[in-house]
Amino acid sequence: MSTADDNTAGGSEEITSNKEVCTCEQNNIDNLTEGFDGVAILDDKCICANCGKEGNSDNMNTCNKCKSVKYCNAACKKKHRSKHKKACEKRMAELHEEHLFKEVEPEDCPICMLPLPHEGNTVTFKTCCGKKICNGCIYAMMISEGRKGAHLCPLCRTPPPSGGEEKMKRLNKLLDCGNGNAFNHLAGYYSRGINGMPQDYQKANELLLKAGELGCAEGYYNLGNSYDNGRGVEIDEKKAKHYYELAAMMGCVSARNNLGCNEYQAGNFDRAMKHFILAAGAGHKRSLEVIKQGFEEGDFTNDVYEEAESVYHERKKEMSSDERVRAEALGIFR
Repeated sequence: MSTADDNTAGGSEEITSNKEVCTCEQNNIDNLTEGFDGVAILDDKCICANCGKEGNSDNMNTCNKCKSVKYCNAACKKKHRSKHKKACEKRMAELHEEHLFKEVEPEDCPICMLPLPHEGNTVTFKTCCGKKICNGCIYAMMISEGRKGAHLCPLCRTPPPSGGEEKMKRLNKLLDCGNGNAFNHLAGYYSRGINGMPQDYQKANELLLKAGELGCAEGYYNLGNSYDNGRGVEIDEKKAKHYYELAAMMGCVSARNNLGCNEYQAGNFDRAMKHFILAAGAGHKRSLEVIKQGFEEGDFTNDVYEEAESVYHERKKEMSSDERVRAEALGIFR
């Protein structure tokens, strides 16, 4: 089964779819604290995981990774590091799983305030204001303003750019403001070699990484695709998975679908099911189709399929509007 999403970064203006260092007193309790990886909390008091000394929670050092143990000072933290390493790694893995499979609230259109759809050619990125706007609101603007105002941005009412030079000027302004979607957008120019940019996958990947770091889930998702397909980098499934996970945890359902497909192909049906249900619950049709196929092949139960179908249709109903339906029917944004 191969139903993973493989979209490059959107490059079109019109339509684009991730202290103290002193040693505290040991009090001869080394044997008592050996292997102590938790932290006792009594009201606002905590016990140092290394020496057992009581301290105020607000004034104690916390493990930078798992955040689950506290120490009197940096020296205790350093001394206890080797004893705590195994428990720390286990807790970090648990936290990662909790975050990975946590439902993420969808991004809303800034005008109609309905969740943005995920299908291609349903959302437009505007370089004038740096916002993603659903095509339903663009259609509504065209109808209400007539021919004169049909091409104005529905949010900031700015006319479209007169040419490539003005488009880049607007985009550069967004880049200077740290707009993650703008970095993802520019990456699309380099990836496809359009709008005056040379085709340069390595440059595109640098921009995608920056986009992700600035909060653009699609940036991490597209970077995962680069590692999945060897665009500007060597194929690296581990790195692809890493960036897909970052994107999924930021709300990118296409990345979540890809993770589900990878788990499904590896025979990890329980993990695949979790990814697909979350993606279907966000309105991702392909994930629902994979669950249906898995049910027909005996990999998923009828209860799983019914749950996925229920949450999918519930989300699609929430996303729907008369304007979006009419815009799709007219096909003017394809």
